[in-house]
Amino acid sequence: MWAQALQMLDEADRLQRRFFTEVGGREHAAPTWEPPVDVFSAGDEMWLFFAVPGVAVEQVQVLVDPDGALVVRGERQLPVVARTGSIRRLEIPHGRFARRVPLPPGRFELFAQQFDRGCLVIGLRRIA
Repeated sequence: MWAQALQMLDEADRLQRRFFTEVGGREHAAPTWEPPVDVFSAGDEMWLFFAVPGVAVEQVQVLVDPDGALVVRGERQLPVVARTGSIRRLEIPHGRFARRVPLPPGRFELFAQQFDRGCLVIGLRRIA
């Protein structure tokens, strides 16, 4: 039984390190998680797919910062049923999230932003 308890604590610690980290400066010192991202390029375009299931479009902020990175911030709320019932298992992160993805050299403009099957899809185009 003790071994099981230690194993559960190790797993909780692993998940904490995987999903929660302090991102940015003082304004983002609260714990956040980083959504997984896939990045593809085709010619002068880059496509980024952020896994953010259950996130509403109004809960996301996307910007290309002057330092040459794409920054995605937002918040994933717990489902309503989780707020009134008891949680039996919680594996999908919730709360504030932030992800900074360095871009290749050059300037990029954001030309597409949409949600598709639980992913935030971002399209960037090289402009210089």
